[in-house]
Amino acid sequence: MGNLAFVALPSRRRLAMANLALAFPGMVPAGRRRVCRGSFQHLGLMFVELCAAMTAPPERILAGITLVGMEHLKDAMAKHGRVLVLTAHLGNWELLALAHKLTGIPTTVVMRPLDATWLDMLADRLRQRSGIELVDKRNALRPVLGALHRGRMVALLLDQNASRREGIFVSFFGRPASTSKSLAVLAVRTRTPVVPIFIYRERLGEHRIEIHPSFGVEAEADSEQAVAELTQRCTATIEKAVTVAPDQWLWVHNRWRTKPAPPEEPRP
Repeated sequence: MGNLAFVALPSRRRLAMANLALAFPGMVPAGRRRVCRGSFQHLGLMFVELCAAMTAPPERILAGITLVGMEHLKDAMAKHGRVLVLTAHLGNWELLALAHKLTGIPTTVVMRPLDATWLDMLADRLRQRSGIELVDKRNALRPVLGALHRGRMVALLLDQNASRREGIFVSFFGRPASTSKSLAVLAVRTRTPVVPIFIYRERLGEHRIEIHPSFGVEAEADSEQAVAELTQRCTATIEKAVTVAPDQWLWVHNRWRTKPAPPEEPRP
């Protein structure tokens, strides 16, 4: 299925190749093409896995998921009573919704519809089956603050292009990328730690979830500067995670679509 999409969707293939050229300028073209095809194959495998996750008993799907670093999540919850989870469209990210059962921590996910309608429809059914609380990103502030107040784990995906109105420009693979500042604003204002969590496919039906140590901001930090610095740190964390398995990231997304405003012409 992924190979078919690679051939049948030339505009998406060209976008993915262009993104790979921006991210890995030193990689030979043949190498970028292999990663590009692999990313399409990854989406095909996601479709198969999501179909299985909607029909098989949850225990069977969870049996194929290994958690690494659970002590970091437990430590953050024990110290603060709530966490913000940083994640990305990496690996079969939709399985993270089901995998929250392995942590025993009630979870809220801030989401927006996926660009691929067929994938979004499958993902939405899986999210509902997993028992997580879903929050639409367009009106997320009040529900998210409520979730944190109730001691929940709140997850946000921070690797998609943001408009100039809602984002700030930080470096992603060495290029300015407009990135939502929502996670950093929440972390700064509520003093909630950020726990990076990413999932990787090891083989069909078998996945590894890596939970990293938490980070946050100092209590006396300047709010605006702290938001910018934390957004950059989150983005750098995602970049590092993507380089572990670049063929499992969503290269078909136009991550660098929003451009920085051109510098103003000096007045005579």
